[in-house]
Amino acid sequence: MRVAILTGGGDCPGLNAVIRAVVRRMAQSYGGEVIGVSHGWAGLINGEARKLDLRSVSGILPKGGTILGTSRTNPFKIERGVERIKENMEKLKVEALIAVGGEDTLGVASKLFDMGVKVVGVPKTIDNDLSGTDYTFGFDTAINVATEAIDRLHSTAESHNRVMVVEVMGRHTGWIAVEAGIAGGADVVLIPEIPISVDEVCKILVRRHDRGKDFSIVVVAEGAKFQDKDSGYMVVQDEKVDAFGHVRLGGIGAILARAIEERTGYETRYTVLGHIQRGGTPTAFDRVLGTRFGVAAADLVVKGEFGKMVSLQGNKMRSVDLREAVDELKTVDMELYEMASIFFG
Repeated sequence: MRVAILTGGGDCPGLNAVIRAVVRRMAQSYGGEVIGVSHGWAGLINGEARKLDLRSVSGILPKGGTILGTSRTNPFKIERGVERIKENMEKLKVEALIAVGGEDTLGVASKLFDMGVKVVGVPKTIDNDLSGTDYTFGFDTAINVATEAIDRLHSTAESHNRVMVVEVMGRHTGWIAVEAGIAGGADVVLIPEIPISVDEVCKILVRRHDRGKDFSIVVVAEGAKFQDKDSGYMVVQDEKVDAFGHVRLGGIGAILARAIEERTGYETRYTVLGHIQRGGTPTAFDRVLGTRFGVAAADLVVKGEFGKMVSLQGNKMRSVDLREAVDELKTVDMELYEMASIFFG
């Protein structure tokens, strides 16, 4: 059996673990071949692909990024995009496709399945916001990076008696902010699911200072919105949108830091972690999870269970319909956020 694999959307720690696992499972368990598609959906549209064998995936497990490259291409926004995908799969003599990505990449995969393409999905996003799976690979690495940054900022915040605002990734959900905030001992955590009240944030910080703590750490997700009626919008770097209609976020940390300093008089600085969170070596957890997902995806292909996404439920590998995975984002569990709020201030 000949299978193609592509990685789409943002890069993510653990992608190479998935690629390696698919190749080894197909070759060693099923005697199959794997074709690696370059640059996500763009590569399949343009016919950019190469054979992947055991030698080509040797040593890639600890590497960040993806050896296949990626893009934010939407085939449905390109003339004859879908037709060209089908044509190139025939030319490559590919019997099935494994698509590794987040809501956008898997959203495309779901539509293609409805149009007759044999596809299996693998959930990839550092935001951990895909339904149908308890965890996505890349998330653990992101929160570990963010936690280490928060730990380091504690030192400088305490030395200078400052408030430090840490802006982390999280477009629509605040999973990174909440879990890194808990692990790093943040004094306030702000997420997209709950509009920000600057007055409430300042009250927490003042209360903390009144009891002798002259420094504070505030963690805010990049997609968080202000509660004020004149500010209830995402803070963006510019108004341009990508192929899936997303604007480029960033800047809420700076605005929030300025507001805190103006209202409290406390010296306040901000740090934007940005792409650091999704680059570099994946954690052991993400290497293992990516490997398990890759093996499970290959198994689904061989069984002919298309239109599915592999998922982690509890500690077991399961599969769910692609449509279920992308129809609704998995937002932060409010019980977890309420638990985190016990430690605010």
